[in-house]
Amino acid sequence: MSDLREKYEVVIGLEVHAQLKTKSKIFAPDGNEFGREPNSLTSPITLGMPGVLPVLNREVVNMAILTGLALNCEIPAHCKFDRKQYFYPDLPKGYQISQYDEPICVKGYLDIKGKRIGITRAHLEEDAGKLVHAGADGLAGSSYSLVDLNRAGTPLLEIVSEPDMRSSDEAKEFMETLRNMVRYIGVCDGNLEEGSMRCDANISVMPKGSKEFGTRAEIKNVNSFRALQRAIEYEIDRQIEIVEDGGKVIQETRLWDDNTGLTSSMRGKEDAHDYRYFPEPDLMPLEISRGHVEEIRAKMPELPEQKRVRYIGLGLSEYDASVVVEQMGLALFFDEVLKTGVNAKTALNFIMGEISAYLKEEKTDISETKLTPENFAEFIALIEKGTISNNIGKQIIIDMLKDGKKASVIVEEKGLSQISDEGAIKLIVKRIVEQNPGEAAAYRAGKVQLLGFFVGQVMKETKGRANPQTVNELLKEVL
Repeated sequence: MSDLREKYEVVIGLEVHAQLKTKSKIFAPDGNEFGREPNSLTSPITLGMPGVLPVLNREVVNMAILTGLALNCEIPAHCKFDRKQYFYPDLPKGYQISQYDEPICVKGYLDIKGKRIGITRAHLEEDAGKLVHAGADGLAGSSYSLVDLNRAGTPLLEIVSEPDMRSSDEAKEFMETLRNMVRYIGVCDGNLEEGSMRCDANISVMPKGSKEFGTRAEIKNVNSFRALQRAIEYEIDRQIEIVEDGGKVIQETRLWDDNTGLTSSMRGKEDAHDYRYFPEPDLMPLEISRGHVEEIRAKMPELPEQKRVRYIGLGLSEYDASVVVEQMGLALFFDEVLKTGVNAKTALNFIMGEISAYLKEEKTDISETKLTPENFAEFIALIEKGTISNNIGKQIIIDMLKDGKKASVIVEEKGLSQISDEGAIKLIVKRIVEQNPGEAAAYRAGKVQLLGFFVGQVMKETKGRANPQTVNELLKEVL
């Protein structure tokens, strides 16, 4: 198949649904939370009872504008809501309140590794509920479905890209960059596993050099970066195989099965006219003043790319800056530490080393530990002043994460301050050399790599407390 791929160009566009982190739903006062008891976050509005009227959540609008500005979108002065007609068991009204021809954000872009991906639009809509399939029915796997309407009415911002991506790698990079951005500006937690960020991928293939896109198929609700890549790769091969066999790709919606690694047909892909859109009669059009847009722009937090550039300006490498920015919790912690005036590189070495390893092993976030920016800054200062060595630092930082003690307290309690007295270290060095005459002779005969052996012995004797630079200098002198 790799040979056949050389003949084709892949065209990919993504539709990303981001659940907005408001306290209540988009048109109802019900709570907007994940993981609550089924059907406990409902009201007559959410249930679509006769006679109820939607009331727009102002904070939803503000979050949509903030996201649009972060995506370099235009925010029109006028937008409106529409009814999108379709039936699902978990859509109580039988229609979805969405936006069609006049969305809240238009004509933006997102840069990924030097490539600009256009944003066609970002529009507001309400989420549907959720079907929970249960029971057992032979090979079918379930015999009935339960409806949970907690998610119904959750505010969604659907971000629609231009078909500018040409590989699954670019699609994954777009999704990762977008998730990082919405998390930094605080509008969505970006949790793909919980469904607060979901992606539909539109994929087509065309012969290289062609100016006309092929017929696209849409893969619905992909909920991990790995699944997105795998689904796209499978769909590319499926479409190429159809074209090579003389067939035609059908415009349809397909489902991805992460267990089998296959997509399967769900339904024929609807076009806009199939949904019979018309303006929502129960909601007035929105008039968004330029002053309100500028108020929101003024509150824009530092975006990931801006933060990365700032870190590079502090002397961090492009790689280090990119890695720390990708982990928002660590980046925000790092910023608080930097305010204390500590050495950025020394602090980052521990953050990306021992601290990151601990967080990964414990499957937790820096905010869930007992390490404070102030205590960490004092810890870095002790290393910079030579009070403790790097090796000792690697030992006590774990204690600081677990119990929140100051580094100075731990050092005093355990007697871990660095030995810098040359006289005391020289006595230990001489003793170690005398105890290893064979190695000493070999070193003097030219086997200079044995210096590391002697350094290790001295550090073992001093339990890591000896000043490494002093140890090296004295060993060379004695040997």
